[in-house]
Amino acid sequence: MNLSEINWDINASGTWPLPIKVATTLIICAIAMGLGIYFDTLDQLAELESTEQKEQELRREFEGKQKKVVNLKDYQDQLAQIEIQLYEMIQQMPTEEEVANLLIDISKTGLASGLEFRLFKPDAPIRKDFYSELPINIQVIGKYDQLGLFVSGLASLPRIVTVHDVNIMPEGNDGTMLMQAVVKTYNEVSENNGANKPPQRKGRK
Repeated sequence: MNLSEINWDINASGTWPLPIKVATTLIICAIAMGLGIYFDTLDQLAELESTEQKEQELRREFEGKQKKVVNLKDYQDQLAQIEIQLYEMIQQMPTEEEVANLLIDISKTGLASGLEFRLFKPDAPIRKDFYSELPINIQVIGKYDQLGLFVSGLASLPRIVTVHDVNIMPEGNDGTMLMQAVVKTYNEVSENNGANKPPQRKGRK
């Protein structure tokens, strides 16, 4: 077959040899398929990929919620335990009437430990959520074991008392130490103050 003898006019395509017709048809089909893939199928593939990613996200979200549902009873038990512990801590907070007695107890604990108070200065209460923080700046003088006995005695008081910002330094040549610290106790806010209220007390320890 001599290609130079073929009339390549598209209007004369009916006279083309069969192999030329088949090849031309295949080329046209390939072009049509390529254009179809470019303008339609690629968008569909992108949409499919996006849908698959969303499916994975939804699956992970579902699995996370399913785990929470499975562990819901454990979470509820933990919450109940936390509420009990919170109530017990609130029970250990002194009322406004008990604060004065607690300050006396702190002072007596120091004296019973053999310490000498150089400073005992309660500061203004610091309001928190449903309680107030009552800081007391102290300076006490005594032996190292007496200081340890004092701190241990504070931890044994029936109400919550914590010790912060402790600084101990020598005071003389006889082993006497000076301890500076901030002792804090925590006062329950009365129902007339603030919107956040602790559980109602049923009794005192």
